Amino acid sequence: MIRILLAEDDVSMREYLQRALQRVGYEVESVGCGTEAMPLLEAGKYDLLLTDIVMPEMDGIELAQKASAIDPAIRVMFITGFAAVALQGGRTAPEAKLLSKPFHLKDLVAEVDRLFQTEDQHGRL
Repeated sequence: MIRILLAEDDVSMREYLQRALQRVGYEVESVGCGTEAMPLLEAGKYDLLLTDIVMPEMDGIELAQKASAIDPAIRVMFITGFAAVALQGGRTAPEAKLLSKPFHLKDLVAEVDRLFQTEDQHGRL
């Protein structure tokens, strides 16, 4: 089963996304910020980090950089309402998909499915 770590500081959004992804068969653990995600990343294997960019304590870009250092095979998808602003400032994010808020849940699920279908075709899952 594909394991997703969801980092989203908005509680209602986090619960909504987690339920939607679980409903279609993904195993999802969720946290409210990057610092909460770090122990989980260090302790377990995740196939995808799904993270908001703008979060307190540790933003999604820093989290993605640290996650990629821990597990270079992890896939990253950013979800944000502030993409243009958050990706400026000279910091580089790992290769990642970007889904801008607002988005429909079917779009999120389709993007996650597409990410792993592509990997299946290349035999990397």
